[in-house]
Amino acid sequence: MTDALPARSRLVAASLDAAGIDGRIVVLPDAASTAVLAAAALGVDVGAIANSLVFWSDDEPLLVMTSGAHRVDTTALAERLGRGGIRRATPDQVLTATGQPIGGVAPTGHPQPLTTVVDEDLAAFPEIWAAGGTPHTVFPLTFAELVRLTGGTVTRVA
Repeated sequence: MTDALPARSRLVAASLDAAGIDGRIVVLPDAASTAVLAAAALGVDVGAIANSLVFWSDDEPLLVMTSGAHRVDTTALAERLGRGGIRRATPDQVLTATGQPIGGVAPTGHPQPLTTVVDEDLAAFPEIWAAGGTPHTVFPLTFAELVRLTGGTVTRVA
């Protein structure tokens, strides 16, 4: 069944299988490159969308898995993490770090593991949805599975 998925999504599916996560990748008919579009396509609360945002901090990529209901406060997050600063990664930096395009970045399936922060607000949802490696693919998982999958640090990001 995964053979029909885009190449990047197959890498994500393999990573999910290796982690023992049951959520299967769903291919959407239209691109869902924003949390609002993904929530509308899935019929879920926008807060249940685990937005994968790539930033650059202390000369390395930083993946922030945030609830689609709000924006990341980079100044406050940098202070919480004890980092020199956090800024949005360029599209080229995102692609190099994740192998995935902006709007489709998954929490896994990257060339190398990324330092990851997971928004504590995602814990409020029994099921959350994340991008599956392309703007047309998504998959469900729980908050605990997201934290385990990414090895992320749970904190407030807004």
